[in-house]
Amino acid sequence: MSQVVDHLAELTGFRDRDVMDVTLVMALRDLLEPESAAIYRTVGEPGHERWLTRAHLRAGDAVATADPLWAKPDSLPLVATHPLRLEAMRTRSVTQVAQGGQWLYLFPIATDRDVIGVIEILSTRRLGTGAQRMVSSVLRIYHNFQGLLDYSERDTLTGLLNRKTFDESFLKVLSDIPARPDAKHEAEDRRHDTATPHYVLGVIDIDHFKTVNDRFGHLIGDEVLLLLSRLMRGSFRFHDMLYRFGGEEFVVLMRCDEEIHAGEAFERLRLNTERYAFPQVGRITVSIGFTEVRRGDGPATAFERADKAVYHAKGHGRNQVHNYAALVASGVIQEAVQHDNSDAELF
Repeated sequence: MSQVVDHLAELTGFRDRDVMDVTLVMALRDLLEPESAAIYRTVGEPGHERWLTRAHLRAGDAVATADPLWAKPDSLPLVATHPLRLEAMRTRSVTQVAQGGQWLYLFPIATDRDVIGVIEILSTRRLGTGAQRMVSSVLRIYHNFQGLLDYSERDTLTGLLNRKTFDESFLKVLSDIPARPDAKHEAEDRRHDTATPHYVLGVIDIDHFKTVNDRFGHLIGDEVLLLLSRLMRGSFRFHDMLYRFGGEEFVVLMRCDEEIHAGEAFERLRLNTERYAFPQVGRITVSIGFTEVRRGDGPATAFERADKAVYHAKGHGRNQVHNYAALVASGVIQEAVQHDNSDAELF
């Protein structure tokens, strides 16, 4: 019993979801001593879902393996390739199957709104009722703690990440950006290092949103915000981080190969929004600005650059997407001067 309590204390001691998932499979391995324990989640649009491995730990592994969050969907297995996982999710019940002298156990992982994945345990011996009940109890605690994190980290209206989580995510992004090479080697590095990550911050602002609230009331305005958040989920990839900063302002933090790919994603959102028939309101448009995140940026510095691009869009007809770097290169706006206090937190 003390071992179980120790693992639960460790599990609820983290606010990082990646660490929580790894800690969960480590706890299950220590408690059950199976051949392997893993967490799989479904990602992607309905009809095109894939399995994302959140954490996989075998009996002799020192560390868990996982799919990178920025993995391309085509590289992940389709959900149909593992029908037993789908069955456990559909029935919301524990599934057990004998496989070549071993036992496979699947425990569904649910949120308050949906079933999002499974815990998969492969064991050489059959788990008794007590062991299965213990796993289910641990998962209930895991679910409750995830719910607390959602309550503190997500906007209550849209379900997107909220403003106060942005700084922490931004600092993680900075730690993944390599130091810029000197000018002598930069061109050659670009030719050979295709794995260098690029991160882009985009700011999205609903055009004339005050008019929507004034004409139709705040309930309809809230519905517009909720529908736009759904359009955002459909326009970006599962691993792009989507935030509502309050009012009609949204932020996207995304990893991409090139800035042009980010521009395509933001243009997709602009078109999807323009073409969508919002109930009672009709046509809504958005103005979008984005910038590449630079090593040494502070949250306020990068946000300010993207916001300048939004301001340009607002002043030149709205319903546009603008890249800050392109605006500077064309001489339309001047490069912002980075002050010594650029790393000061704005949010």
